[in-house]
Amino acid sequence: MTTGKEHRMTSAASAADLAPTAYAWEIRATGLKVRAGRRRMAVDGLDLALGTGVHGLLGPNGAGKTTLIRALATVLRPAGGTLELLGESAGGRSGHRALRRRIGYLPQEFGYYRRFTVREFVEYMAWLKEVPKAEVPAAVQRAVERVGLADRADERMKALSGGMVRRVGIAQAIVNDPVILLLDEPTAGLDPAQRLRLRKLLQELGTDTCVVVSTHLVEDVAAACTDVVLLDEGRLVFQGTPDDLAAAGGPGHMGDSPLERGYSALLRGPGRERGAW
Repeated sequence: MTTGKEHRMTSAASAADLAPTAYAWEIRATGLKVRAGRRRMAVDGLDLALGTGVHGLLGPNGAGKTTLIRALATVLRPAGGTLELLGESAGGRSGHRALRRRIGYLPQEFGYYRRFTVREFVEYMAWLKEVPKAEVPAAVQRAVERVGLADRADERMKALSGGMVRRVGIAQAIVNDPVILLLDEPTAGLDPAQRLRLRKLLQELGTDTCVVVSTHLVEDVAAACTDVVLLDEGRLVFQGTPDDLAAAGGPGHMGDSPLERGYSALLRGPGRERGAW
């Protein structure tokens, strides 16, 4: 049985690739500020450090989860503070082409060409991520197999269900064998069986990858994540294990499970009272 590290694609490595890892954390933010639009500071003074493992990103609507994911994907520039990805600064206006080759990203909604087959689309994304040409066929085949779409690889995207399209999105995010994998609501549109398979895949990927999963489904965090990050109003409210999150709540808090009650307790602490909705 191969390990995750043995499963990574082999390619010609530069001296920089072969050098010892020069960073303590795959993701490190200090006082990070990121705007959503021109005015609203959706991430406001965030301190966060994430390494190898599966990190569940939780929070109510408007908490700043998607804005944070987009900043980690280098789509948005920080408005303040510092953000380091794989030891490199992700701030400023300079390009991040080399850095993006090592990141996989699935946004909440991703664009695709409806007439492309699954294989053609994932191949195209591999090309954009500069996967070496000789390695593309094997990388694409492995990616579609890992999301359970090997038997649909030659079907056109327009013929797929919403859940299958979402799985293609996950395939394109992992085709470059990323060191940082960012998934924004990856279980949207997946049926229960598909969600179970995704949880297993996340656990496999988390053995040697820094995986950040934004989700509204607390049970997905319990099943797949080694670590939970809870945001509210752009700030860090909690970081710890799923067991730590469950221990934060009690019988008097809202929720149908210990995790949901812990989530409610942390969001309804002093100064965080909320209405019924």
